[in-house]
Amino acid sequence: MSVMKKILSTVAVAAAFTGTAAQAEDMRIALVVKALGIGFFEAAAQGAEEAAAELGDVEVIYTGPTDTTAEGQIEVINSLIAQGVDAIAISANDPDAVAPALARAMQRGITVISWDSGVAPEGRQMHLNPSSNPLIGNMIIKLAADHLPDGGEVAVLSASATATNQNIWIDEMNKVMGNYPGIEVVATVYGDDLADKSYREAQGLMQSYPDLDAIIAPTSVGIVAAAQAVADAGKAGEINVTGLGLPSEMAGAIESGASKSFAIWNPIDLGYSATMIAHALATGEATAEPGASIPMGRMGEVTLDDTNSGAMADPFVYDASNIADFVDIF
Repeated sequence: MSVMKKILSTVAVAAAFTGTAAQAEDMRIALVVKALGIGFFEAAAQGAEEAAAELGDVEVIYTGPTDTTAEGQIEVINSLIAQGVDAIAISANDPDAVAPALARAMQRGITVISWDSGVAPEGRQMHLNPSSNPLIGNMIIKLAADHLPDGGEVAVLSASATATNQNIWIDEMNKVMGNYPGIEVVATVYGDDLADKSYREAQGLMQSYPDLDAIIAPTSVGIVAAAQAVADAGKAGEINVTGLGLPSEMAGAIESGASKSFAIWNPIDLGYSATMIAHALATGEATAEPGASIPMGRMGEVTLDDTNSGAMADPFVYDASNIADFVDIF
């Protein structure tokens, strides 16, 4: 689907030429997130707006359900189909449950990509991973192991049990556990990306495993909640909370000692890249196929693998030495 450009047409009326501007509607790209009100996704929306401003003639529709459910996202998708948007870029709560609705969107000529948390292949044209899954999986366990030279007990606090990205990262983490002798993963629990539930799950881990040394939360909601639970329990400095989080939300945990370090890619860049990709595919500038390189503006290009997936960038580690440089950014 090609983007409609603003054109200036000249028409002849009664032998006189009169210039009239015929401005068509902007391309509408919907950025569908797991749930509204989450800082990570609000930062991604900022990046999407940056891309729209750079591209011109693009309107970003930032939307999502009020809670992290597939049902909520399906309602949003159906509404976007009815509106006739040009493209949908989604971070999915459930890779399979949302796929049929997204397949219907593609049948209507809507470009569909997933980003952050993927969709089953039949429900999207391509998927943008924020980083390489193996690198993320290794990073989250390394962040814990770096502060446990003699080994110890760690637990994982994930988002929902069906979150594609979380499950892949945990699987990749398990693959490299042999590189970290003495580290034992004693449990994996799910906070559904809800702050209160994640907090309670962290409390439960501390109660069930009195010798727990670290909590790994590969979710920006879970890591903040776990750090707060550790601080409230008076165990800051004793239990290290790490994983993936936002500098603006984790600065207090670094200061209190509840977290020694954590990692994240820049969600602003992620929203920017997803919007650029959706635009390139919707305009026909690029095609999603194995081996294709798709432009991402200032982020360069993403090269797709055999599953039509590609990685944006490596994760970056934040700690007391550098977090102050980023807290006002995201």
